[in-house]
Amino acid sequence: MDSIHLSPRLEAVVKHVPQGAIIADIGSDHAYLPAHLLLTNHVRHAIAGEVAQGPFENVQHEINRRHLNGKLEARLANGLAAIDTADKVNTVVIAGMGGILIQDILSAGHSKNHQFNTLILQPNTDENVVRTWLNNNHYLIIAEDIVQEGSHFYEVIVATPGESKLSDREIDFGPYLLQAKSPIFVAKWQKECDRIQLILEHLKNSGNQNTVAYKKWQTTYDRIKELIS
Repeated sequence: MDSIHLSPRLEAVVKHVPQGAIIADIGSDHAYLPAHLLLTNHVRHAIAGEVAQGPFENVQHEINRRHLNGKLEARLANGLAAIDTADKVNTVVIAGMGGILIQDILSAGHSKNHQFNTLILQPNTDENVVRTWLNNNHYLIIAEDIVQEGSHFYEVIVATPGESKLSDREIDFGPYLLQAKSPIFVAKWQKECDRIQLILEHLKNSGNQNTVAYKKWQTTYDRIKELIS
């Protein structure tokens, strides 16, 4: 993968970036995503924010390699602190990290009254935590996507300022993903069912079939099975 040929999970993000946007990619690593968006004239300007020196230097290397000086800026900062009001960023991408960390980044920025036209979030775990944060902080989910890369599944959650009241089911599985129930969506949750089944078998074999833990896992298993049937 490089900034010319993106991975499937980053291609899934690209589809949701508004044409002509000014973006900030938080936790950009090699800055392949913002570099690709600039090289294809998809966005006007981009900021790549990194909290550690090594990834920050990777971004600078990509800027020089692709001759993107003046179009792509590397910023060494924690989360949304990489963005200044003068940047006029209207689209924020946070991809390739856990949902709890994404929540923490958004919460820290929200406390400083940062609100953006578009959030494009791709948690690799705890997607429900991200949806809960959006639901509680005046963001409306307007689109979702799911892609498989190898044995991993990645969800994309796109939100804009607005009000919503998601159900518990929508929080856990995604309002748009639930509607579409794509083969990749079903495959993801079937894989989770298979994992839970192994846990149930282990608990049963160890004599813990009547425990609270067993009943909790069984309820989760039945809920998912009903969803993908």
